[in-house]
Amino acid sequence: QVQLVESGGGSVQAGGSLRLSCAASGYSASSRYMAWFRQAPGKEREGVATYSDFGIPYYADFVKGRFTISRDAAKTTLYLQMNSLKPEDTAMYYCAAAGASRNWARALGRSEYIYWGQGTQVIVSS
Repeated sequence: QVQLVESGGGSVQAGGSLRLSCAASGYSASSRYMAWFRQAPGKEREGVATYSDFGIPYYADFVKGRFTISRDAAKTTLYLQMNSLKPEDTAMYYCAAAGASRNWARALGRSEYIYWGQGTQVIVSS
């Protein structure tokens, strides 16, 4: 049974940093088929970061240069380092994992992922 548990959210001022963690059980965090998503109130869930099919980090344009996706050496935890946070980054952040395969063309599309964590809240104040 796959279980994804996020942690690390909180409240910060604009310009601050947070590091989110996603502990994976029943699923290897070394898989490139994992991703971070976020959903702000009243908005659609959107992809934030993932790995390409070649294991290269891939980011949505709105976080490029500010966020970094990584995983630990034991490959049980996925991370999202968030720097230079802006008020518009306020959202619930979710860890997600795909099944046996993923369509790279839709790598940041929620339809490609079948396992989801419960989310961790990030609030950025101005």
